[in-house]
Amino acid sequence: MILKKRTYLITGIADEYSLAMYAAKAIIAEGGKVICTGLGVSSFHQNLSERAKAYLNKTFDDFRQSIKMHLGNEASTEILDVTLDENIEFFSNDLLKKNINIDGILHAVAMDKTIRNKKVKPLLEVTLNEFCETLDVSAFSLIRLTNSLFKSGVLNPGASICALSYIAAEKVTFHPYRNMSIAKAALERIVIELADEMGRHNGTRVNAIRFSTYLGSKAGAATLTEKDVSTSDNISPLGNATPIDLANEVVHLFRPDSRITGEIRHVDGGYHIMG
Repeated sequence: MILKKRTYLITGIADEYSLAMYAAKAIIAEGGKVICTGLGVSSFHQNLSERAKAYLNKTFDDFRQSIKMHLGNEASTEILDVTLDENIEFFSNDLLKKNINIDGILHAVAMDKTIRNKKVKPLLEVTLNEFCETLDVSAFSLIRLTNSLFKSGVLNPGASICALSYIAAEKVTFHPYRNMSIAKAALERIVIELADEMGRHNGTRVNAIRFSTYLGSKAGAATLTEKDVSTSDNISPLGNATPIDLANEVVHLFRPDSRITGEIRHVDGGYHIMG
């Protein structure tokens, strides 16, 4: 149990099929503890409509039930909106008050309102607000969250941060990705810069993983079809990677006493090497 007595912050779990859920299960199997965060109504959400409150309440209730069912009662759940500085600061300070330290972060949150019903808006039609919202949630949130946990003193020296990315950060894919591809490219650059800064601050490692096309998650289902997944599977020398493959790589990067940092790893069956 290589992660025994260690605690990891897991973002981005929507349901049992989320890639972050598979990672959380693997962490627990290796003796680690997890704190899972999801969207919900907090005291920092102002001027919400009743409809918005109802949606967020249901989202958090579904999230909490999924965590309890698949990770057990020891996996804690917290409301966290990664776009709100006040919410993140409260979350970090609450961990400090509870004497909880973090040994790693899985950054698996992303959002792009230009993707609807498997239709991706052409980049030329993306508005400034849509562009900035996507960057905020999908990329800048890694800086915001890391900064808060580090400054509050709850991010342990030698911690490990892992962000989930995709090959579209580098290449135009055979299925449209557009606006989100830019956010993933920004996320990967943030990973590299943070690897330098955090490594010098307190020995924290920062890496990203590019995973195969995956239809199981809500994010994948929003953009991909069965044909897309089949095409990727045929192109990749080893076929598509599985969520368990990804989870194993997260555990590998989270293990203590490693000097792997600043890398963009590929868990995609070799898809990235193909022309």
